[in-house]
Amino acid sequence: MGRVLVIGAGGVGSVAVHKMAMSPDIFSHITLASRTRSKCDAIAESVKARTGVVETATLDADDIAATTALIQQVKPALVVNLALPYQDLAIMEACLAAGVNYLDTANYEPRDEAKF
Repeated sequence: MGRVLVIGAGGVGSVAVHKMAMSPDIFSHITLASRTRSKCDAIAESVKARTGVVETATLDADDIAATTALIQQVKPALVVNLALPYQDLAIMEACLAAGVNYLDTANYEPRDEAKF
């Protein structure tokens, strides 16, 4: 697998990144991005204390151009979308623009109708 970019630093993002870091032969380089960098940094510190290293980045996942630019900078083999359900289409669009594989764990919900 190699490099992976995880978007979303909530509970699911935290668990996923911890689990990924336990398999460095599969996930050799993990970057965690979210709107709130301090959440990413806290998760990264927790991972570092247990198993491995996680890099962090600040990202507004609603901003397709910024998400595409981060993908191009990180150069992941896979983007794992663990952000809010209404952000799915923007992140997917950025992955298409960057030509990178995309994994999502949520169903899309419009921002004004979100029931997550």
